[in-house]
Amino acid sequence: MTRLLRLAVAIAAAWLSAATGAAQFSLVSVEQEIEIGREANAQVRKETPEVRDAQATAYVRAMGGRMARQAAGPAYPYSFALADYRDINAFALPGGPVWINRGVLHAATTESQVAGVLAHEVAHIAQRHAASQLTKGLVANLGLGLLGAVLGNGGGAGTAQAAAGLLTNGIFLKFSRDDEREADRVGLQLMRRAGWDARGMVELFEILQREQARNPGSVETFFSSHPSPQDRIERLRDEVARQRGGTRDTPQFQAVKARLLRMPPPKPMPHN
Repeated sequence: MTRLLRLAVAIAAAWLSAATGAAQFSLVSVEQEIEIGREANAQVRKETPEVRDAQATAYVRAMGGRMARQAAGPAYPYSFALADYRDINAFALPGGPVWINRGVLHAATTESQVAGVLAHEVAHIAQRHAASQLTKGLVANLGLGLLGAVLGNGGGAGTAQAAAGLLTNGIFLKFSRDDEREADRVGLQLMRRAGWDARGMVELFEILQREQARNPGSVETFFSSHPSPQDRIERLRDEVARQRGGTRDTPQFQAVKARLLRMPPPKPMPHN
């Protein structure tokens, strides 16, 4: 079977999967997903101000690593970075990188609320949501850069081009509502297995709602790329109520938060 024919078969299967509601189908391998994420993360790092405080970054990495160890699926090289942005937001790149804004730690009142944000992003990666979105982009557009990366024709250059396309088009942020619901559900499971109180995820959504009324600019990016928190709160409350327990807060979180609040104010996220 020629490479072109294999691609045609794969595309047909993808369309059939989408039409029938079958399990997610991906044209992107785990290895390619990791490479695309690595390239994209290098670009994000060039453009994003990072918190340079060793204690704060080590704390976030330790929390993220604890969460990632509970994740099922491929053994991704998870990494966690703290962006020096005031907006309450976080995002996951394909294949392992997670970025969380300093504004999340400013707004959170307990450690479990920060854990809820990290759990949601780790769940996106573990469930391969980015690979699914890349596949949909391929099927819809057959962009040459993405296509070259998937077929292996472009080597590193093709992968880099695919990563650039991710950032330019915001594909990695455009998860479907089903993806967001699954990331919430799986995130709750990760929180519990990692030992945190799952109520923190719901409480963070409540904080986002209050901030939208008080200071819409601080949550503008979140609301542009995520479903309404109210829908998610109502869906998650019953599930959270069925199983209590786990760490709610720690002195370490309060010490790191106080440390961050003493630093020069974080920057607003640039809006395209």
